[in-house]
Amino acid sequence: MPVPTTPIGRVLVTGGASGLGAAVVAAVAEAGGTPIVLDLRVDAVPDGTDAVAVDVTDTEATERAVREAAERHGGLDAVVTAAGIDTPAPIGAISSGDWERIVGVNLLGTAAVVRAALPALEATHGRVVTISSSLALRGVGDGTAYSASKFGVRGFSQALAAETAGRIGVTNIIPAGMRTAFFEGRTEQYKPGPDAQLIEPEYVANSILFALSQPAGCEIRELSIMPATEPSWP
Repeated sequence: MPVPTTPIGRVLVTGGASGLGAAVVAAVAEAGGTPIVLDLRVDAVPDGTDAVAVDVTDTEATERAVREAAERHGGLDAVVTAAGIDTPAPIGAISSGDWERIVGVNLLGTAAVVRAALPALEATHGRVVTISSSLALRGVGDGTAYSASKFGVRGFSQALAAETAGRIGVTNIIPAGMRTAFFEGRTEQYKPGPDAQLIEPEYVANSILFALSQPAGCEIRELSIMPATEPSWP
């Protein structure tokens, strides 16, 4: 007996102009869905894709952008919160502004998008996919803000799943380091070495679509995607 799947519909993706977000946008489009992008810059988004430039640390602007996207498309079927940043540094060396912006983008931006999308998702019994990190499993030095934000995203996702059980689906994705531009602009000590085991963002995007396509009544609550030799798990 074939297993039923849920069609990939209208999927709002934060951080959808690059990295994992761009891979999710491509995967949604290839699956016949409608990607909708929110990102700080949208000039790299493929032509024909609905894209809005917004800073997810601006809560009011972000919530407005989400609501307006839902209105334009007659609703939402899923949200993927892929926007994320990091500036590695010892806690005594990183500025308070940089530390707080990392938490603002990664955690508070995630919450703002979900809050604004919740009415549309409840109307379609849709799904939220949040992106934490292998550094939500084990913190590392010079990564206090990033680890704090990603531990927070994981906790937020668990609480959201408990609060909205039966109304929407919630999946937290835990990827290890990916082969994206995320590491560009860093000093050499914070870049992956030549032997680093990185995964392709398309692999993670495929896992996200797997979570989104689960049949009604079945939810994948947490999914880790990492190289076989990843040291941060378990």
